[in-house]
Amino acid sequence: MVDPTLPLPGLSPAAGKELVARFDGGRLSSDGGLLVLREIERRLEVADRLAACIDDPRDPGSTVHTLADIIRFRMLMIAAGYEDGNDATGLRGDPLFKLALERVPSDRDLCSQSTISRLENLLDARTLLRLGRALVDVWCGSFRQVPRRITLDIDDTFDAVHGGQQLRLFNAHYDEYGFQPIVVFDADGRFVTALLRPAKRPKGVAIRAFLRRLVRAIRAHWPQVEILLRADSHYACPEVLDWCETRGLDYIISASPPPAR
Repeated sequence: MVDPTLPLPGLSPAAGKELVARFDGGRLSSDGGLLVLREIERRLEVADRLAACIDDPRDPGSTVHTLADIIRFRMLMIAAGYEDGNDATGLRGDPLFKLALERVPSDRDLCSQSTISRLENLLDARTLLRLGRALVDVWCGSFRQVPRRITLDIDDTFDAVHGGQQLRLFNAHYDEYGFQPIVVFDADGRFVTALLRPAKRPKGVAIRAFLRRLVRAIRAHWPQVEILLRADSHYACPEVLDWCETRGLDYIISASPPPAR
């Protein structure tokens, strides 16, 4: 901690209030909102749920940071506006980030950027699918009672990158390199799940496989729930429409106009 120093004397009062200036603030942070996010994350147990989906190959006797703590730190960084994993270098000693991970400011620093990168490169396709299922479980668990009917809005969105990230692709429509994940929200705008994928338009077979897993995960919680799917025109492919008809799912999918002649 910073050694205490004497206050700066002789300051004139303002509006009848005495002014005191000190220089012994110690370790400071501008991210006070993390304490609120900490309470939300503790209630939902998102980091613990995601960590349970990942096989940890590390030696337990030599492990300093648990998978749940690495994920929790990364999530809080993103929520606070620090999107780049490199930001962990400057934030790992931040007192509020430490408090959010159940550590006091004088405890050991949080994980480094290299630790975060090793975790992110550890995940394979099967693990990503398990993570997506865990997010669906979190969403289903947020309901106080079983709904009779739900509406799911599905779309893919372009996520531009600004470096040499693995698996990035060039998308001619956006004229940039990036990824194009599929994201799902409910009718109230609440996040349901997502699938990270390359920056190209998903084909019907891939969309059908994603929807099959999504519906299976939801009906594992609510077997009788009615589901309405909403999507834009490039989801209007035979594989998706036929699958919805076969499964008895309602859908609202826009259709592209015929090409001009």
